[in-house]
Amino acid sequence: MEMKTKPSFMLRLMIALLALAMYSCQNDTTELPDEVAQEKQTTEDLKSELTPLSTQDLPEAVKEQLELTRQNLAKYLPNDLQIMGIELLGSITTEKGVELSHRTVKDQANVIAYGNITDPASVQIDPMESLYSGKGLADIQSRVEAAAREEIKSGDNVMQITWKRGEAVYRTQCFYRDSGIVWDNILSGLVMIDKAGETETSEEASSGKEEGIQARTYSKWYKRWWTANWLWGSKRGEMGYKITIYYSSGRVSNTDVSDWGYISLGKAKSYSKIIKNSGAYGKCQYALGLCTPTGSLSFNSSKFKVSFSGLGSNIVANGSKSLYP
Repeated sequence: MEMKTKPSFMLRLMIALLALAMYSCQNDTTELPDEVAQEKQTTEDLKSELTPLSTQDLPEAVKEQLELTRQNLAKYLPNDLQIMGIELLGSITTEKGVELSHRTVKDQANVIAYGNITDPASVQIDPMESLYSGKGLADIQSRVEAAAREEIKSGDNVMQITWKRGEAVYRTQCFYRDSGIVWDNILSGLVMIDKAGETETSEEASSGKEEGIQARTYSKWYKRWWTANWLWGSKRGEMGYKITIYYSSGRVSNTDVSDWGYISLGKAKSYSKIIKNSGAYGKCQYALGLCTPTGSLSFNSSKFKVSFSGLGSNIVANGSKSLYP
């Protein structure tokens, strides 16, 4: 009897332990955090929430932006990045539609782009999950979502753009309204910037004199700036500085400097200071930067320098300028 009972008891024990382990595993896999479940939202979820459009015609402003974008891509990235087609999806009319829009653009499988198309080597287009992982990926997703929340609103319309680059085909969700395009992961990520910038210098101008007491005083200024444009050519942002000297008889009596920086859908920093106020010349130092939302700018006051970090289109200029009478 004992020889028959013992194997039966051991078998029942093993079955009970196996069932307990399977139950535990099932609980571990079914109780997913909300964040993980949210990241599984797809374009199909968004499509199902959109309201059909009353017309299949794009607003004139959007048509023009797309056509000018095609022309600039053909000019700067010939036989590289192309818009192959568009599909109008619908209009955002519910809070759920707004929320799905924000989640969709930051989905890790969605593509993101950065770079200056006038410098083809700087252009990068890939799914977010191919560029970063872990905390780096989470940071990029967070920045994309934060920017999208500022721009994409109820009442905006959605189209899907199909892009081709080499053998790769990408699809992005492009949000627009009557006034123009609001957000697209490729259109918002790429820029056009002349890295050399532009300069302008004033003619000498009199600032007056006290007759018989002092010589005539003159002023002279030098300005340099960099412009960031959308892919359709209109201005997106600018950064720059301007130094002005005041002088008489070949000697500088005072020096002024100003700086500025701004960009739509992005970040900007600008700083300047005088490092030589008078004498044979005037001199300033400047620290400037522009970048798209997925990147970050920081300023080191001890080095008087702006730096870029992260992922995104950017231009940074740190240096000094001397101006002589």
